[in-house]
Amino acid sequence: MELSQLRYAVAISDTGNFTRASERCNISQPSLSQQIINLEREVGHKLFHRLGRRAVLTEAGKVFIERARRIIYEVENAAKELSDHPSLDRRITVGAIQTVAPYLLLPLIAKCRRDHPNLQIDLREDFRSDLVRGVVEGELDLAIVTLPVKDSRVSIEPLMIEPLLLVTGKNHPFASRKEISINDLTDEAFATMGESSALAAQIRTFFGDHNFSPTVRYRCAQVSTLKTLVGTGMCLSILPQLARQHGDRETLTYLRLTGSEPIREVVVIRHLQRYQSRGAEQFLTLLREHAKANMEPEPA
Repeated sequence: MELSQLRYAVAISDTGNFTRASERCNISQPSLSQQIINLEREVGHKLFHRLGRRAVLTEAGKVFIERARRIIYEVENAAKELSDHPSLDRRITVGAIQTVAPYLLLPLIAKCRRDHPNLQIDLREDFRSDLVRGVVEGELDLAIVTLPVKDSRVSIEPLMIEPLLLVTGKNHPFASRKEISINDLTDEAFATMGESSALAAQIRTFFGDHNFSPTVRYRCAQVSTLKTLVGTGMCLSILPQLARQHGDRETLTYLRLTGSEPIREVVVIRHLQRYQSRGAEQFLTLLREHAKANMEPEPA
């Protein structure tokens, strides 16, 4: 039995398909299928039901896959621990959602390059669901996302709770107001992030809880595009406090909604069973300090 065969079996279990598993493992489908046949012969049980294009675990397969995952984790953890020597460069891969990466992580990575040159940080910006999958599959050492996260294979560490702020153009009538409530927003057009964005889902939930249905006329893939739209005065939006930057003062005004203020919870997720390198622990220490500093109120 070879470690590669265990990886192939786990990939089929995760993807539910021999073709997708072969793409993930960078092996031809006939070769992967033959390896699984060899593995089944060795263990003496069928591991998968072949149902057309679908591959479904048999009862024996379910037992085997859980053991295979543990074996792979242990091998990977042993390799990481052996290579994690204090004198060596430390490389980690960190993920973050689009409304966190530019504002929290990029400044921290730049600081790390200056102050900790031995700590090499690779960054992946993505949607929450893809980042959770990346942590589970071992592509990411850790990821910064927002709640909810419901995968039992990851640990969740609270990082910060931040308000979501109403954003208007500098010349919008709301910009000079001291108080804005949800009822004031009835006739306003909104710009939001796309449907796959965790922020967009949180805003929908908040408004739904208050029986308010915003008029969404613009959907953006980037926060910078959204800010430009709001700056023209054509619409409003809601953004996390992290997204507020010094340069926004020329075109944008950030306001708190009165009454029930929306918030989001930002967390760090890591795999429960994977070895955490010294580099990952060092980065986490810096991240906690950096997040705390970002949540301190701005001077008046």
